[in-house]
Amino acid sequence: MKILFTKSLEREKVSEKLGADFSVDFVEVIKTEFIKTKSFGLKNNSLIFTSVNGVKAFFENGFSPNENFAEPKNYNKIYVVGSQTKKELGQHNFGTFKLCKNASELSQFIVENSVNEKFLHFCGNIAIDILDEKLPLQNISYKKIPVYKTEILYPKIDEKYQAIVFFSPSGVRSFAKFNQLDDVKIFSIGKTTTAEIEKLTDNKIITSSKNTLADLLNLININFSSK
Repeated sequence: MKILFTKSLEREKVSEKLGADFSVDFVEVIKTEFIKTKSFGLKNNSLIFTSVNGVKAFFENGFSPNENFAEPKNYNKIYVVGSQTKKELGQHNFGTFKLCKNASELSQFIVENSVNEKFLHFCGNIAIDILDEKLPLQNISYKKIPVYKTEILYPKIDEKYQAIVFFSPSGVRSFAKFNQLDDVKIFSIGKTTTAEIEKLTDNKIITSSKNTLADLLNLININFSSK
């Protein structure tokens, strides 16, 4: 069974999880580069991170949140999308106030619980628009701070695969420009990525409910072993 992952991953770890019945390949469909951004004070702002790259670029540019609960007026709450994003914050010794699976879930939580906060979203130059569309409509202060840029690579794949695995909406757009999505099994990291795939094909999409690579690999095993 040949599977293509639209992201570079550790081959040994993926092969170990999937077993000998699977042949795996990897292709980069997007490339990211940090944007130099002069750091500024974060006082009285809550912070949003929706990707690992956003966290990395944030610290690369010299930003630093204040996690001192004793200073409530200067304390930065940190909201994140995805367990890997939370894990990356932990690598820099910072915790998370709220973890959500996707941007829709986060926007709903903010609208219901955090309308009086001011938000800075450290993101890529083509970040998803869900927060940008929903929060200002509720008179919630929200601003994007692009700290990395994404280049879409548009690879053309000649090899045939039984399954394709996607990790981001921009990755979907990149792959789909020169490659077909019909007649393959499609696996997706989460609902936002799935929504992008649904614009391009009526093919069935198997979506991770946990938004993690481990869950995706488990879904691949279950799906093919049941056939």
